[in-house]
Amino acid sequence: MTAEQRSEEQVGTAPGLFLCFEGGDGSGKSTQTGLLHDELVRRGLDVLVTRQPGGTPLGARIRQLLLQGERVSARAEALLFAADKAHHVDEVILPALARGAVVITDRYTDSAIAYQGAGRGLGADDLRGLQHWAVDGLYPDLTVLLDVHPRVGRERRGQPPDRMESEAEPFHAAVREAFVALAAAAPRRYLVLDACLPSDEIHDRVLARVEQILERRR
Repeated sequence: MTAEQRSEEQVGTAPGLFLCFEGGDGSGKSTQTGLLHDELVRRGLDVLVTRQPGGTPLGARIRQLLLQGERVSARAEALLFAADKAHHVDEVILPALARGAVVITDRYTDSAIAYQGAGRGLGADDLRGLQHWAVDGLYPDLTVLLDVHPRVGRERRGQPPDRMESEAEPFHAAVREAFVALAAAAPRRYLVLDACLPSDEIHDRVLARVEQILERRR
């Protein structure tokens, strides 16, 4: 399925707004998610922040299994991540969008395509199809890609690293390349920013793009 075909089948998010932060480990997604949440709440908006995996009780168990537990095979890993997204969309994201909330997620389908498709070598096309089915065609109105070099990301990450963070640099380099390729294929739905920019500058650029989307919605 091409990016254009996926876009044509995208499920509408109105009356809510669906935003996503993506990027390699150590890119600063959590920081930017928090900054955007605080600003939108200050403006009186209903905002839900979540993450994948881990945005539901089931997701939290899947997260623990995949990131801290014993090693699982690459295909099993991909299927578990897909299961988390399917449950997360049905139980958390869709209900919030239906009530008109702004949903901000730390990671979504692109992470699976990048980490399992490219990093694990399972193939981007197969992972794209699996993720599309898992989320039933629901994609963010905007995905912010915080692009970071693997060496920089490694320096920023906390200790001890989880199973994904512990992978060698070629793994993380493949992940980065996959993220950039996904953004290049659908530029209207992405905002790509250098993760090494000052945090407040990144926030200002993200907020400006979100304001544009909100204005169009009005």
